Amino acid sequence: MPISNTYSKTITISKSAIDENGHVNNVTYVQWMQDIAVEHYASMGGVAAQGADATWVVREHKIEYLLPAFENEEIEIKTWVEDIRRVRSLRKYEFIRKNDGKVLVKGETDWVFVDVKTGRPLAIPQEVEKIFEQT
Repeated sequence: MPISNTYSKTITISKSAIDENGHVNNVTYVQWMQDIAVEHYASMGGVAAQGADATWVVREHKIEYLLPAFENEEIEIKTWVEDIRRVRSLRKYEFIRKNDGKVLVKGETDWVFVDVKTGRPLAIPQEVEKIFEQT
């Protein structure tokens, strides 16, 4: 069960997202996942809550490609935080084509909270946990 509300935005697929096969490049989805995660976190006040000495890094991405997407299509990107563990957080994503409501891609990212200077994992502060629970 998600611990945060779903955050979403709609984009129109640009030509620069299209690969030699004529559909959205697989790597582009990873970029979009990172972009919306950062946008969602910032919108909740996460950057201020974590302080300057810590940050999030990716441990693992999982992506399931269900259907292709094409130039000029509108897609809705949804994300939410599924859970928080001591030093890690699992965030999930869905990419939905607007004109037919079909899920194109499902993904998840395992994020690790780390010390900026050492790169070592840090316990997620209560201030950060609280921002996810309040959204």
